[in-house]
Amino acid sequence: MDASFSLATLSTARRSGSRVLPLTLDCTAAHSIAAAFVRIREELGPVDILLNNVGQSARERMSDFSESDLGTLDFMLAINLKSCILCSRQVTDDMRQKRRGKIINIASESAVNGSPRCWDYSAAKAGVIGFTRALARELAPFGINVNAIGPGPVRTRALDQLPKAVLDTVIADIPMARVGEPDEIANAVAFFASDQSDYITGQTLLVNGGHWML
Repeated sequence: MDASFSLATLSTARRSGSRVLPLTLDCTAAHSIAAAFVRIREELGPVDILLNNVGQSARERMSDFSESDLGTLDFMLAINLKSCILCSRQVTDDMRQKRRGKIINIASESAVNGSPRCWDYSAAKAGVIGFTRALARELAPFGINVNAIGPGPVRTRALDQLPKAVLDTVIADIPMARVGEPDEIANAVAFFASDQSDYITGQTLLVNGGHWML
């Protein structure tokens, strides 16, 4: 996330009357995450809703499995799966004591359909879905919901950098004939964060225009 986007988001949140605590941390490092959550508890109190939205692919390094760099796998697991686990670890005790809470993990449709030559990303995001299901079963008796969202192609800076011919090919494979908008992913997050999802846990909602269906 670049600085201008962060400042714009911060300004919008504060204008709405929200209390905001911007932090910079390494979400692949347990000590950095632990220190951040100490500050969050001190300044804002226990976490009621956690959105694990740290992650990225490594398309610039994608390759056939037999020729792949296993260092990329370590990075994919750390940024997409380990960050999700480490952040969730910081909130579960407080949520169990309060007997309520929402954890929302951003996975990917790549976890279920498999992205060619991005096997490491698909594997990491599949791990997010498996973790979501396991944690949901463990925390359900405490009134805590754990769910995941699997975005398909969404209009982001990365998608905008694709050649038009490649993007046209992607869109041609989507039944709704368009890519998603960031707000459409945010709407799914808002649903899982609300009391409207109180009887839903351990699920993965694909938000992808029908690109891949379960």
